[in-house]
Parts: sequence; C-alpha cells; structure tokens
Amino acid sequence: MQSPLVSSMKSRLLKLVKKQESEILEFKPSLSQIKDIIETVSAFSNTNGGSIIIGVDDKRNVIGVDVGKKTIESLANEIKQNTDPQIYPSISVEYIYGKNVVIIEVKESKSKPVFAFDRVYKRVGKSNHRVSSDEIREMALEGKKIYWDEQICEDASLEDIDEEKIRRFVKEARRQRGLNISDGTPLKEILIKIKLLKDKKLTNAALLLFSKEPKFLQSEIKCIRFSGNEPVKPYIDFQTLEGSVFNLVDRAEDFVLRNIRKSIWLVPGQVQREEKYEYPPDAIREAVTNAVVHRDYNSPSKVQVRVFDNRIEVWSPGLLPNEITIDDLKREHRSIPRNPLLFKQFFWIRYVEDVGGGTLDMIRQCKEWGIPEPEFKFVTGAFVVVFSLPPSLDDLKKLGLNERQIKGVEYVMKKGSIANKEYTELNSVSRKTATLDLDDLTKKGVFLRVGKGKRVIKYMLLRKDYAKMTQKITQKSSEKHKYQKNGD
Repeated sequence: MQSPLVSSMKSRLLKLVKKQESEILEFKPSLSQIKDIIETVSAFSNTNGGSIIIGVDDKRNVIGVDVGKKTIESLANEIKQNTDPQIYPSISVEYIYGKNVVIIEVKESKSKPVFAFDRVYKRVGKSNHRVSSDEIREMALEGKKIYWDEQICEDASLEDIDEEKIRRFVKEARRQRGLNISDGTPLKEILIKIKLLKDKKLTNAALLLFSKEPKFLQSEIKCIRFSGNEPVKPYIDFQTLEGSVFNLVDRAEDFVLRNIRKSIWLVPGQVQREEKYEYPPDAIREAVTNAVVHRDYNSPSKVQVRVFDNRIEVWSPGLLPNEITIDDLKREHRSIPRNPLLFKQFFWIRYVEDVGGGTLDMIRQCKEWGIPEPEFKFVTGAFVVVFSLPPSLDDLKKLGLNERQIKGVEYVMKKGSIANKEYTELNSVSRKTATLDLDDLTKKGVFLRVGKGKRVIKYMLLRKDYAKMTQKITQKSSEKHKYQKNGD
C-alpha cells in the first residue's frame, strides 16, 4: 500500500501532466537535453520557481525515461556544476502509466542572478529568455535589496543641493501629510530624517529631487506633439524637459494641456463659460507621475510623452515588477515601488498614494470623462499608458455605419460593452437585425466579439484596430492640429 505522501505526490504529478507548459511548468522528453534542462533551472530560479518534468513530450504524452542507480546523482551534479550560484533543486522519480518520469522542483532563488553556462535566463510565458546585461545588473541590485534611488552618488556634495527647494518641500509635506520637521531644521538634518543622506553622502534620490542642476541624464522627459496619428516628423511641438523630478511632472502636464483641445460652451443662466479638456487632466498627471517615479533609472532611456490627434502615450523605461501583471493594474493590487525612496518623497506632498490605486483612478476618470479606459502595454522594454479618444460621428459615418450602429458604438463608449439583447432593445429591432449589425461592426474592426457562437457574451470597442483603420480613412489638414491651451 502506498503511503499518503507518495499518493499525494503521484496525484499532483498526474495533475501537472494534464496542464499546458507555463511560466512555472516545463516538459522534457529526455535526460539527454541536459543543457536545456539546466537553462530552465536558471530561468525558474530567476523568476518564480517551477517544475521540470522529464519523460513527457510536448503533447503531454508520458514516454518515460530510463533511470539507473546514478541517474539522479549525475543529474544533480550536472545542475550544481553548471549553475552559479550553485542550485540544489529537489529531484525525484515517479512511476505513472507504467513509466518512470523525473521531476525537478526549482525554487525562486534569493541570490539572483543565477547563471547557467555563464549566461542568465528568465522565464517568460512558457519560454526561457536570455537576460540582457542591463537586466543582470538590475537583478543583482534587487537581490541585494539596494535600489538605484538608494545608492550613493559618489561625486555629489551638499553644495549640489538647492536648499530653497528642500525647504519648500518640507513646508508642503508638513501641510499635506504632517511631516514632523520644523522650518528651522538644518539642511543636513532634514536630509537624514527623510533618508536622503546615508553615511554622510547624498543618495541618487536626493539629486533627482533637489539638485541645483540636473545630475543625471535620466532626469529628463521628452515631450512631442505629432502632426497626425503616426510618430513621424514634422512635429507641431517638441520639448526636452530637464530639472527636478517634481518640476518634470508639472511641466510635462502643462505640455499636454497646451497641446490638446478644450471644449468651451455657454450654459443658459450663467455668465461664466464652461470649459473641458478632451482628456481628464488628473489621469494624464497620474500617468506622468507614475512614469517618473516607477521608471527604471538604470536605463539611459528617457520618459516620453507623445501627443497625437487621436491619443496620448506616456512611455516609461522598464517593465512592471515581477509580482504585478498588466491585468492586475485593472483591479485592486499592491503598491510595489521600483524606487521606494523617491516614491516616499512624492507621497509626502500627495503626488502619489501608497495604495496601488493610481491605475484604477485613471480608468475611473476616463470612464467618467466619456472616453475609453486607458490601455496598458509593453513596447520594446518600456511600459506604456495609452489614452484614446472615442471615434467621432464623422469617423463612424466614413466607415459606412448606419444610425443604429452609431447608436450602439455610443452606448459602448458610455457602458463599456453591449450584448445582442441590449442592442435589440436600444434600437427596437429584431435579434437577427442586431446580429447582422454587430457582425458588421466586428468585421470593420470597430467591435471585438467576446465569446464564440451562442456563447458570445458581449461586444467591446477594439481601440487598437479601430485607430489603425481611421488613420487611413481620416485625413486632416495640419492647421487643425494647432491648438492653444486657452482653446482659442
């Protein structure tokens, strides 16, 4: 009779074999693929750990392996000798479907990066990716828990610090969050209390925040107003902003507001006119602030703010922390600052909140503003936030949409999605007519169908494909792009 432990292990193995390869699971048909196996050990060690099952092919067929007296010992030695720091995974043999399979259980390493054959790998989806030299340095810093903003800037001194900037900051932080530092506190003591001075030396964060002159190339934001919807010249407006990071956020926001339209109208019974930007300013400011606070300062790349006719993009060098996915940004999640010391100073004066709700605020603000919720994505090593405008009535008509379809698109803009039943009731038409209209919207790239056949649940706006389509259809003169901040 099998012991409960053996039975439990076998039960777990049977479940694993039925699963697809993933970020934490890989199948190998043979022990002869030792190089690939060790690279996967490195990848799992540098990411979230995982299981390697040897004796199972890509189609999850159990084909088994020959296991001799020294098979496990030899495998363990190969892994130990070709990893640095040396990895000692748990290795076991299980007998299922009449065959032996080998299971290697790898834990996430506390000492990163873990090399395999003098190279470093990480797990992305179901593949092992070789890590760049920049990422290796970042892993090493994270492993030591020394963040870039906490590192000492060796060639800086107190003479580089603008005392007036710090005293304004202290006054504001005391007003906003009750920072317990009085006006007369000496400069050096202030820096110690807010942890910007370590071992009598200034941190990188101190220079980003309060230096008299920009100390780092990374302390810049490139702001571009493009003519149209493609990132090509000529530019309508272009600025390279330099200065303290607080100042960068404020000036980047000003650049955007200067380069987007503002609606102005008179309300009956009121003398003062009503005004509204086409994008919610608070959401734009949140995206820019996040880009500055959470960017990868090891990268020489710049934060970029790109303004197009139909969208705004905010680019931040670096990816999300391993613990957070793009889907997590659309629901309640933890705050995991990449630059905790810098983040703390932004917190003191209410530029950020330490609750992980910034992306949710952006989504809510866009919905309340009547524009699509922002898109979050990765592009060539950067994290990008995209704010898009809803399609105009003219754009929809140019696509050949009928009045019912336009009504349906406007409904989705407000509600986020539409089902066949809702479309039927909205337009007082039959289910068949609603299906034909919705299918046509899907074929034209306006809607994304969620579900298949009778299990279609709803239709949503397919912003990315729609934007590409309207770029080809809608041609505007350059004069229409020259907007002023006051809306004139």
